[in-house]
Amino acid sequence: MLIALICTDKKGGLDTRKANRDAHLAYIAETGVVAMAGPLLDEAGEMAGSLVILDVADASAAQSWADNDPYAKAGLFSDVRIQPWKKVIG
Repeated sequence: MLIALICTDKKGGLDTRKANRDAHLAYIAETGVVAMAGPLLDEAGEMAGSLVILDVADASAAQSWADNDPYAKAGLFSDVRIQPWKKVIG
């Protein structure tokens, strides 16, 4: 099941994001369930959130992945939306 995580950083979160980026990328690599991912950008082109597409069994697995993401553990996000997603193009 493909699930999109749409995460918005807290205001002023860029330093937190940068400080935890290596751990976040290592988590992506070690879990092996990320189909695609990348940062959302603000008007200035700076990282301000995340879009992560997970390939997991169900929404519960997506929630568990999101809860254990180093960004989430660092308190980076003001909100996280977990939404089933259907790939149509690409």
